[in-house]
Amino acid sequence: MNNETLFGIAMVLYLLATLCYMGYVVSRNQRVGVVASVVALAGWVVNTVAFGWRWIETYKAGFGYIPLSNMYESMVFFAWCLMMIYLVFEYLYGYRALGVFASIFGFLGIAIVSFGSVNRELQPLVPALQSNWLTSHVMTCFFGYAAFGVSYVVAMVYLIREKNPLQVGLLILHPLLVPLFMSVLALLYQLVGKENFSSPQTQLYLWLGAGALSGFILVMFFLMRRAEGLLPPNKILDELSYKAVAVGFPLLTLGILTGAAWANYAWGTYWSWDPKETWSLITWFVYAAFLHARLTAGWRGRRLAWLSIIGFGAVIFTYWGVNFVLSGLHSYG
Repeated sequence: MNNETLFGIAMVLYLLATLCYMGYVVSRNQRVGVVASVVALAGWVVNTVAFGWRWIETYKAGFGYIPLSNMYESMVFFAWCLMMIYLVFEYLYGYRALGVFASIFGFLGIAIVSFGSVNRELQPLVPALQSNWLTSHVMTCFFGYAAFGVSYVVAMVYLIREKNPLQVGLLILHPLLVPLFMSVLALLYQLVGKENFSSPQTQLYLWLGAGALSGFILVMFFLMRRAEGLLPPNKILDELSYKAVAVGFPLLTLGILTGAAWANYAWGTYWSWDPKETWSLITWFVYAAFLHARLTAGWRGRRLAWLSIIGFGAVIFTYWGVNFVLSGLHSYG
């Protein structure tokens, strides 16, 4: 058994946790809820072991770096971070129904890079990554991203719970899907080649993917209606979303600052307006606006929920979309 097999086991456990959380919402059986939490925790533990194993293997291979240097390693780490922060929130506040969303994102974080053609081989770091700044910069950014992911989950539940058909339609087409759609198209274009991109089979996959995503949102809408009584009041949801952003914002700020120091070490300049740097700054401004709107302007509820969703769309494009849509100094990661 190797670390890739363990990541696969973690992925399956996250999927089982999603199904168990769904069963909990539908049945309202507390024992099913406990099982869902245990399975989610088991998935996180296996994810932890797999990540630690890969870290050890980098030393055995003579490279000796924390495995956060490419898309595969960063995605499995992102799934680990998101599930850890969610499980802490679940332990502190006890609202298991939110696990339906969190666990599916943990599953997708590993599945996307497990079933694609993403390079999973251990390789020596490119010169720009050979620095002690790698650990501090990447880890702070990803913990921040994961906290924003939890805020996004809570914000989406808040909006679905209002039972407004227009809002559900906007959620199906919300800003998160724009960078995801652009990224998937660019990745698919690279994988199948120009001559096959417009083939009926490729187009079928695109339509099936769009349909599955829309269907998922509609299923979540049904589950959230069923979960009435298992979810906290809207006021608590609003507070949870804010607390997650309050955790993520200083981490993202620290990530940007350590990234600037690293950039000066690697390229001789603190800021070069590279696409990923630019989108990191855009993301920072969105969440700064979130905190300003809540703490200074007194915003609550729906408006802040949409700001959280827009912010996580910026996170996804910063992390994932830039790599496939735009080229720059960060194109390797």
